[in-house]
Order: sequence, then structure tokens, then C-alpha cells
Amino acid sequence: MASLKDIQIKITGIKKTEQITKAMNMVAAAKLRGAQARMEEFRPYADKFATVMGELSGTADPNVFPLMEERDVKKVMLLVLTSDRGLCGSFNANIINASEKFLAAKQEEGKEVVVGCIGKKGASYFSRSKFDIPFNMTDCMADIQMQDARKAGMELSKLFLDGAVDEVDFVYGRFVNVAVQTPTIKKLLPISATGLEEAEKAEEEGPKAAYIYEPEPEEILNKLMPMYVNVQILAAMLETGASEQAARMTAMDNAARACKDMIESLTLAYNKARQAAITTELMDIVGGAEALKG
Repeated sequence: MASLKDIQIKITGIKKTEQITKAMNMVAAAKLRGAQARMEEFRPYADKFATVMGELSGTADPNVFPLMEERDVKKVMLLVLTSDRGLCGSFNANIINASEKFLAAKQEEGKEVVVGCIGKKGASYFSRSKFDIPFNMTDCMADIQMQDARKAGMELSKLFLDGAVDEVDFVYGRFVNVAVQTPTIKKLLPISATGLEEAEKAEEEGPKAAYIYEPEPEEILNKLMPMYVNVQILAAMLETGASEQAARMTAMDNAARACKDMIESLTLAYNKARQAAITTELMDIVGGAEALKG
């Protein structure tokens, strides 16, 4: 059995850990409020953007737009969005596992695959893998800005337009609620007219209005398509950012509870050891007294 001093040292160390986890839980809860508010404010914009794109693409010829060019897919790129920091439970591991399954499925189809990363955790993991990483962006998830999404959108669009990749998909942590964050995979490039039409139908309520465009829909689409790519990436970054804070809050709450359970268990062990030590001392005293009598 461990000595009383050893048990006391363990209890003291776990109490300090409990204080840290409680503090991190409070910080994550405060950050979650801001991240969730940004995400929920941006969701309607992203949905409406997709609706407008769906309306425009329905009247235009997709073959004239480079970002909508459907090719024989030989090389696929998966953009993996993770957090820059850890201590958020299995959040990043779930996204990476979903990524590996997707990449393995594409390889089984006979396609070449490469990986792009936004966030340190994904970049750190895939840097040790067999996959090439033609795009990598870190230190941007703590303070998510449109300029970061724009930079990513420009580089990914360039890779697609230059023929370096034939398809770009992305995986991110979709925020469902504080307890549930789901790894979700979507296609980014080429922009799919079918997907835009589905988004438009999902938003459609009541009678559908007829619109007159000026300039022509093709000219408007040429301007909006790069913006659409940026919006999709920013929406995914905001979802991942909110999911990260929710996962960290849950993980730190679980860690604090585990610390509390360990402290209770060690306190019980300490009391038992202390009682055993007292009993042993009393027996020694009684034995000494009996020896003197004899």
C-alpha cells in the first residue's frame, strides 16, 4: 500500500489538475458563445448565397464556367479542417478518421488522392502520412477571418483550374449542438449545378418569383463563383471553430468529473491507510504495556 505522504502528494496534484480543467471549461464556454453566434449569423448568408447561385445556374450554361467544369476525375484533393489546438476530446480524431475513410474509398476507385489542411492538428497528422499536401494553412482557427477563407479559396481554385486536381472535397466538424459535432464531407470543386439546385429547393417557400438579371446571368456567375468557394470554406471554418469549443468544453467537464472521482477514491484510500497506521500504533502500545506487566 502507498504511504500516507505519497497519497497526499497525489491528491494535491489531482486537485491542481481539477482547477485547471475547470478554468479551461469556463474559457471554452465563453469562447463557444462567440463562435456559435458567428456561425449562426453566417449560416443564413451561406444558405441564401447557395440559393442565388442555384437560381442563376439554372438559366446559364455550366460548360462555359471553368469552376463548373466536369472532368474525368483522376486526382482528388480532400481539404481537412481541424483545430489548431488540442484538449478537445476526440473531435480532431473523428475528423481525421472520416478523412482516412474517404481517401481510402477514393483510392479503391483507382483515383490518386492528395490532402489539403486548415488547422495544425490535421496538418501535423497528415505530414507524417504517405499523402502529398499541396495546400496547408495553420494558426488561423483561433481567430477565423474572411481573408483566410479567401486565401484558401484562391489557392484551391488555382489548383483546380491548373489541372493539378480534378475534384476538391472538404471535411469539417459540423456543429449540431453542444454535445454533438459531426464530421461532414462535401464537394467544393467543381461547383455542381445539381447541388446548387438542391440548395435552392431547400430554401424555396411559397410561390417562386421570376427574376430579370442585369447584366446577364453568365457575367454575374463569373463574379459570384469565386466568392461562393470562399463562402463555403468560411462557413466550414466557422462550423469547425464552434464545434472545437463545444468539444473542448465537454472534454474539460469530463476531465474535471474524473478528477473529482479520483480525489474521492484517493481520500478513501488515505483514510484507510491512516486508520491502519493508527491501529498498528495502538497494537504496538498495547503489546509494550503487556510486556512490561509480564
